[in-house]
Amino acid sequence: MISHPAGRIGLVSLLAFFLVAAVAGGSSLAQSGTTGASGFPVPRFVSLKSDRVNVRVGPSRDHRIGWTFVRAGLPVEIVQEFENWRRIRDWEGSEGWVFHSLLTGRRTALVTPWESDMITPLREDPRSDARVVAKLSPKVLSEVGQCGQGWCEVSGNGFAGWIDQTRLFGVYPDETVE
Repeated sequence: MISHPAGRIGLVSLLAFFLVAAVAGGSSLAQSGTTGASGFPVPRFVSLKSDRVNVRVGPSRDHRIGWTFVRAGLPVEIVQEFENWRRIRDWEGSEGWVFHSLLTGRRTALVTPWESDMITPLREDPRSDARVVAKLSPKVLSEVGQCGQGWCEVSGNGFAGWIDQTRLFGVYPDETVE
């Protein structure tokens, strides 16, 4: 038993540290393991199934339409689920609600949509020293094949190869996609 006051303070501090660490760690684990009403993880990336997708300000048809996407295949991030409605976020950070049947689990990505003029090299292999097979402009839409170790295999209209994963909106940094 510790009878010295300084010893008690040290013990209490140590216990407080472990309590805070346990709570913070549990919170982090809970966030990474969150599932939505669909049973799938939230957040996650999906893509638009239709050429015309109304984005509403709330999760029902009674809510007004905030804006409309007019291109199928665009990647969006599901950040919340409510019954059959999905709260999505686009590459610009805009959020709204979409009915679940207007989304698909097909993985797509936009190349550096946050850049205005930076060209991104598409490589033959998943290595920074691999031969460049194409140079992609910002906002080029691509299908995501697989991702791992910081690289994604992508393809699109007339191109296929590997791209640095950090240059894409539609996959998380260091996410593995199979």
